[in-house]
Amino acid sequence: MENSHTARHSLPFLFVTQAQKELTHNEALARIDALLHPVVEAQLAAPPAPTSMDDGKCWLIADSATGGWSGKSGQIARWSGGSWRYLEPVQGMSLINVADGKRYFYIGGQWIVSNAIPDPAGGTVIDVEARAAIAAILGHLRQIQTIP
Repeated sequence: MENSHTARHSLPFLFVTQAQKELTHNEALARIDALLHPVVEAQLAAPPAPTSMDDGKCWLIADSATGGWSGKSGQIARWSGGSWRYLEPVQGMSLINVADGKRYFYIGGQWIVSNAIPDPAGGTVIDVEARAAIAAILGHLRQIQTIP
Protein backbone atom coordinates (compact mmCIF):
# COMPACT_ATOMS: atom_id res chain seq x y z
CA MET A 1 0.00 0.00 0.00
CA GLU A 2 1.27 3.46 -0.90
CA ASN A 3 1.92 6.12 1.70
CA SER A 4 -0.92 8.62 1.81
CA HIS A 5 1.14 11.43 3.40
CA THR A 6 4.64 12.86 3.28
CA ALA A 7 6.98 11.60 5.98
CA ARG A 8 8.00 14.90 7.57
CA HIS A 9 4.91 17.13 7.77
CA SER A 10 2.18 14.64 6.85
CA LEU A 11 1.12 16.53 3.71
CA PRO A 12 -1.50 14.49 1.82
CA PHE A 13 -0.56 12.92 -1.52
CA LEU A 14 -2.82 12.88 -4.57
CA PHE A 15 -3.70 9.55 -6.22
CA VAL A 16 -4.69 8.85 -9.82
CA THR A 17 -8.08 7.35 -8.97
CA GLN A 18 -8.85 9.79 -6.17
CA ALA A 19 -12.12 11.75 -6.30
CA GLN A 20 -12.20 15.43 -5.34
CA LYS A 21 -8.44 15.92 -5.62
CA GLU A 22 -8.91 19.62 -4.99
CA LEU A 23 -9.82 18.95 -1.34
CA THR A 24 -6.59 17.04 -0.74
CA HIS A 25 -4.55 19.60 -2.64
CA ASN A 26 -6.14 22.53 -0.77
CA GLU A 27 -5.51 20.86 2.60
CA ALA A 28 -1.84 20.39 1.66
CA LEU A 29 -1.58 24.07 0.66
CA ALA A 30 -3.17 25.17 3.95
CA ARG A 31 -0.66 23.06 5.91
CA ILE A 32 2.24 24.46 3.88
CA ASP A 33 0.93 27.98 4.50
CA ALA A 34 1.04 27.39 8.26
CA LEU A 35 4.40 25.58 8.26
CA LEU A 36 6.44 27.64 5.79
CA HIS A 37 7.41 30.40 8.25
CA PRO A 38 5.45 29.49 11.37
CA VAL A 39 4.04 32.26 13.52
CA VAL A 40 1.69 31.61 16.43
CA GLU A 41 -0.58 34.15 18.10
CA ALA A 42 0.21 32.84 21.59
CA GLN A 43 0.87 29.72 23.63
CA LEU A 44 -2.35 28.59 25.31
CA ALA A 45 -3.52 25.54 27.27
CA ALA A 46 -7.15 25.86 26.12
CA PRO A 47 -8.54 26.85 22.73
CA PRO A 48 -9.57 30.49 22.28
CA ALA A 49 -12.93 31.39 20.75
CA PRO A 50 -11.82 32.22 17.20
CA THR A 51 -13.87 34.28 14.78
CA SER A 52 -13.90 34.34 10.98
CA MET A 53 -11.09 36.91 11.20
CA ASP A 54 -8.85 34.22 12.74
CA ASP A 55 -8.98 31.87 9.75
CA GLY A 56 -5.45 30.61 9.09
CA LYS A 57 -4.05 31.78 12.42
CA CYS A 58 -2.11 29.39 14.63
CA TRP A 59 -1.58 28.85 18.36
CA LEU A 60 1.03 26.78 20.16
CA ILE A 61 -0.67 24.32 22.49
CA ALA A 62 0.85 24.54 25.98
CA ASP A 63 1.67 21.63 28.26
CA SER A 64 -1.32 20.24 30.17
CA ALA A 65 -3.72 21.27 27.41
CA THR A 66 -7.42 21.19 28.28
CA GLY A 67 -10.76 21.20 26.54
CA GLY A 68 -10.69 20.58 22.80
CA TRP A 69 -6.90 20.65 22.89
CA SER A 70 -6.57 17.91 25.50
CA GLY A 71 -3.88 15.42 24.43
CA LYS A 72 -2.44 17.85 21.85
CA SER A 73 0.29 19.51 23.99
CA GLY A 74 3.23 20.79 21.96
CA GLN A 75 1.33 20.79 18.67
CA ILE A 76 0.43 23.83 16.59
CA ALA A 77 -3.32 24.39 16.32
CA ARG A 78 -4.48 26.08 13.10
CA TRP A 79 -7.99 27.52 12.84
CA SER A 80 -9.25 26.77 9.33
CA GLY A 81 -12.73 26.70 7.85
CA GLY A 82 -14.45 26.78 11.22
CA SER A 83 -12.50 23.94 12.84
CA TRP A 84 -9.13 23.15 14.41
CA ARG A 85 -6.39 21.39 12.45
CA TYR A 86 -3.26 20.17 14.23
CA LEU A 87 0.33 20.25 13.06
CA GLU A 88 2.97 18.02 14.63
CA PRO A 89 6.31 19.78 15.18
CA VAL A 90 9.49 18.20 13.82
CA GLN A 91 13.07 18.31 15.11
CA GLY A 92 14.73 21.65 14.37
CA MET A 93 11.51 23.54 13.65
CA SER A 94 11.30 27.12 14.86
CA LEU A 95 8.46 29.61 15.18
CA ILE A 96 7.79 33.11 16.43
CA ASN A 97 5.25 33.72 19.19
CA VAL A 98 3.53 37.07 18.55
CA ALA A 99 2.30 37.40 22.15
CA ASP A 100 5.76 37.38 23.75
CA GLY A 101 7.92 38.25 20.72
CA LYS A 102 10.15 35.25 21.30
CA ARG A 103 11.43 32.53 18.99
CA TYR A 104 10.74 28.95 19.97
CA PHE A 105 12.81 25.96 18.79
CA TYR A 106 11.60 22.35 18.75
CA ILE A 107 14.55 20.32 20.02
CA GLY A 108 14.56 16.88 21.61
CA GLY A 109 10.77 16.59 21.61
CA GLN A 110 10.06 19.90 23.36
CA TRP A 111 9.74 23.59 22.59
CA ILE A 112 12.71 25.61 23.88
CA VAL A 113 12.26 29.37 24.28
CA SER A 114 15.14 31.64 23.36
CA ASN A 115 16.19 33.76 26.32
CA ALA A 116 17.61 37.25 26.44
CA ILE A 117 21.37 37.49 26.88
CA PRO A 118 22.56 40.68 28.57
CA ASP A 119 25.31 42.83 27.09
CA PRO A 120 28.65 42.45 28.86
CA ALA A 121 29.04 44.74 31.87
CA GLY A 122 31.15 44.96 35.01
CA GLY A 123 34.29 43.00 35.73
CA THR A 124 37.69 44.09 36.96
CA VAL A 125 39.40 44.08 33.56
CA ILE A 126 37.50 45.64 30.66
CA ASP A 127 38.49 44.71 27.12
CA VAL A 128 36.79 47.32 24.92
CA GLU A 129 37.37 45.40 21.66
CA ALA A 130 36.02 42.14 23.11
CA ARG A 131 32.95 43.91 24.47
CA ALA A 132 32.34 45.58 21.11
CA ALA A 133 32.59 42.21 19.33
CA ILE A 134 30.24 40.51 21.81
CA ALA A 135 27.78 43.42 21.57
CA ALA A 136 27.86 43.15 17.75
CA ILE A 137 27.16 39.40 17.88
CA LEU A 138 24.32 39.85 20.36
CA GLY A 139 22.93 42.74 18.30
CA HIS A 140 22.84 40.56 15.20
CA LEU A 141 21.18 37.65 17.04
CA ARG A 142 18.53 40.06 18.34
CA GLN A 143 17.99 41.55 14.89
CA ILE A 144 17.27 38.15 13.33
CA GLN A 145 15.17 37.25 16.40
CA THR A 146 17.27 34.27 17.44
CA ILE A 147 17.34 35.78 20.93
CA PRO A 148 15.14 38.52 22.41
